[in-house]
This record gives sequence, C-alpha cells and structure tokens, in this order.
Amino acid sequence: MRLRAIRADITTLRVDAVVNAANAALLTGGGVCGAIFRAAGAEALALALACAPVAPCPTGQARITPGCALPARFVIHAVGPVWRGGGAGEAALLASCCRESLRLLRQAGGASIAFPAISTGIFGYPADAATRIAVATVREESRGGIDVIFACFDQPMLALYEKELGA
Repeated sequence: MRLRAIRADITTLRVDAVVNAANAALLTGGGVCGAIFRAAGAEALALALACAPVAPCPTGQARITPGCALPARFVIHAVGPVWRGGGAGEAALLASCCRESLRLLRQAGGASIAFPAISTGIFGYPADAATRIAVATVREESRGGIDVIFACFDQPMLALYEKELGA
C-alpha cells in the first residue's frame, strides 16, 4: 500500500478509479463533482443516471460507473456528509465513504485510486478534521497493493494531507 498527497487536477490522473465527491442524486454538481462530469463527457451523466435504480445514493455510500473520457477506468461516486456541527454522525459517514470507495475499487479489480477532499467544499466539513478521518480510514482499510492518491486542488489542502501522512 502506498499513500501520498499531490497537488493535482483529479480529472487528469491515470488511476484505476477517481472518487467523485458526489451528491445523493448522482448528478452533476459544482466543485470536484462538476469537474469530473465535465472531463468525463456527456456519456458519464447518462451512466450516472442509469444508476437511478440505486439512487438516491445514501450519505456514506458510493456507486461506481465507467470513467468514460477520463484517464481513470472508473468513477466512484461517494456521497459525503454535510457538516452540521459534528454531532450528527458526520465522522462515521465520511469514513464510510472512504471504506465504500475502497471496497468498490477492490470489487472492480482495481489497484489505484485518487480521492478528493470529500465534503470539504460546499458541504462545509472542516478540512483539517476531514483530512484526519480520510487518511486514518484509508490507512485502516487499504490492503497491500493499493496505490492511494489524495488529489489536492490547492496548496493549503496539500499541506493538511502532508501533515496527516507525515510527509
């Protein structure tokens, strides 16, 4: 298992799966979700809509679709929690997103995955707390042979991940 943080556009990474910080409807949103759908192409939205029998996707869960025009083979749509002050089970739901993403990666036969900072955008999760949860959960759940990248959009987020990873 290899864990690392890099400053990168997640849509450009050549990995088996990129994780989309998705909404429950599995539809195009803003931030990383919108960027992934734009880069994946029109077919990606159609494939996400084909998940309709399993959408809405509950918070803390994930769904997998092909990567379409992305360099990644798959997109794992993980629905993170909206921050409500920390007393509404947000930490457990965020950890569940990470676990479910890794489970789907393994189930698809993948060995590399890139995570964004799930729930830290419009969902309002404090970045430092979300980083701790994501890194700890991935460390616990990753088994040998999985390459995990935390794709950070900016330098402040990269610094949080590097601190948590001990880089």
